[in-house]
Amino acid sequence: MTTISAPPSIDLDLFADEVLLDPYPTYAQLRDLGGVVHLPINDVYALTRYDVVRDVLADWESFSSRSIGFNPMVNEALTGTSLASDPPIHSQLRATLTENLSPRALRGLKDQIEKKADALVADLVRQGSFEAIDALARAFPLEVVADLIGFTGSARANMLRWGQAAMEVIGPMNARTAENFPIAGELYGWCSQVTAADLAPGSVGRGIFDAQERGAIPAGTAGHIIHQYLGAGIDTTVAAIGNIVALFARHPDQLALVRADPSLVPAAFNEVLRFWAPVHAWGRYVTRETEIDGVVLPEGAQVAILFGAGNRDPRHFADPDTFLVERNPVDHLAFGYGPHGCAGQGLARLEGHSIIAALARRVARLDVGPERRVPSNITRSIDALPVLEVVPE
Repeated sequence: MTTISAPPSIDLDLFADEVLLDPYPTYAQLRDLGGVVHLPINDVYALTRYDVVRDVLADWESFSSRSIGFNPMVNEALTGTSLASDPPIHSQLRATLTENLSPRALRGLKDQIEKKADALVADLVRQGSFEAIDALARAFPLEVVADLIGFTGSARANMLRWGQAAMEVIGPMNARTAENFPIAGELYGWCSQVTAADLAPGSVGRGIFDAQERGAIPAGTAGHIIHQYLGAGIDTTVAAIGNIVALFARHPDQLALVRADPSLVPAAFNEVLRFWAPVHAWGRYVTRETEIDGVVLPEGAQVAILFGAGNRDPRHFADPDTFLVERNPVDHLAFGYGPHGCAGQGLARLEGHSIIAALARRVARLDVGPERRVPSNITRSIDALPVLEVVPE
């Protein structure tokens, strides 16, 4: 018989600078306390263990996406979007969002993206030293997504700052959130007014408007779907690619394994995502009193899903604090799980695999300077990483 009890509680700010810069000691502390831990400072119940996170992500009826954010303003702004809706509305919007991101659709982009990655990496290797975040982690996904969606002009120029702000404002109403709301508002305003004519002919963006025109999605929702490409698909991919460079620089033995066996490329990307999850915390709203992991969560409570904590749970992954490309953790949590699993994960994989494969072909070792991180509410990314020397193949 399961004993139902109140969850453990700790006075800890999940969004404090020191936690955001290196959350893994905090994740371990919270996991040791329980699978569900109450954080009064943030007024949330943190989900810390692998099985708890996965179970909650699967149960959209008890844990709704109506409040993925940690402040009421962002949840109100996201109302009606695929990110912040539940089935059946979510299913309809997601179908249009993923129509051009299916494995079949992406097969047509595979060669193009792989060639872009290889050309970019080859050019950087020839330079011998470069700034990995600006020149690679940001440059590559921005070009891929801009071409895919058909962004032109000011929208293309603002993609990075808009994408960063859209993720930042999902946090609690702290200084970072307040500073980024005006920038996120620019993105919201642009998406509210964008028309098919503003997007390149033959692009996925034009296709979304075609779906709206034929009634596949409700009128006025095409801009919301495009918002998700920018709001959820840029910053996280930038983080993942920066992490690829940093982790292979730290672990040259693991890069050597991929160089010796290129079939390890997908496994290596899975391990990058497991080891350093790009997303720190994501919200859910408890729709009804629900028991999970031996504790009862009240109706109306807000939970904080800690993907990185679940990905380092020793109850699920052996030796979780070691980066091992041969592990191939196909069940990592970085893309989420269940009906709200990352809609763009196929594209993210294609980008990540292309960068890893290009590095493995062209680089024997990366010598880097200190990585610089800045506190960010939601996305865990490296802000600067100088590659001092590339030892080519």
